[in-house]
Amino acid sequence: MSFELEHEKWIMKHFSNRRGERRDALNRGHGYGNRLFVEKIWWMLMGHFVGLHPEYEVKDWRGRSYFVDFMWILGGLRFVFEIMDYGSHGQDRSKYRLDMNRGLFLQSQDYHVINISLDELKENPSLVLAMVRSILSPYLAAVQDERDTLYRKYRKIERQLMRLAIRNNRMLHPA
Repeated sequence: MSFELEHEKWIMKHFSNRRGERRDALNRGHGYGNRLFVEKIWWMLMGHFVGLHPEYEVKDWRGRSYFVDFMWILGGLRFVFEIMDYGSHGQDRSKYRLDMNRGLFLQSQDYHVINISLDELKENPSLVLAMVRSILSPYLAAVQDERDTLYRKYRKIERQLMRLAIRNNRMLHPA
């Protein structure tokens, strides 16, 4: 199927499942940069939107709601994609500081945070695609379809063993 049709179905599905602030966040947040990311990076990489959630609500360290641009949920793994444009993230130092603190907090909560410059996304999408592919390659090899067993939740020990194997680029065997 074409990107346009699949994108429209995906957004309408998320839009119809949301109410209140979550719906408003999706309406406000899924703009030019986010659409560019799903078209030039995500669609080229995956060819589907399974597990990808736009304007996903998470709580920060203060317990306040915060909407990340995209959350990709793969089993027990959580990948956050933030499209960073200079206007909303760079001019105001307190906003910039808060964004950096949120990123650190998400990483401390075992989220994989991937920040992408909107300027780089516009001017050099092939570089961004290559970098995202490189980051996600250990996980992409295992994803076959939405009914695959990776979409179930893994226990903490299983997640740690998988991370250890991926980080050391080798198979693990019981002693």
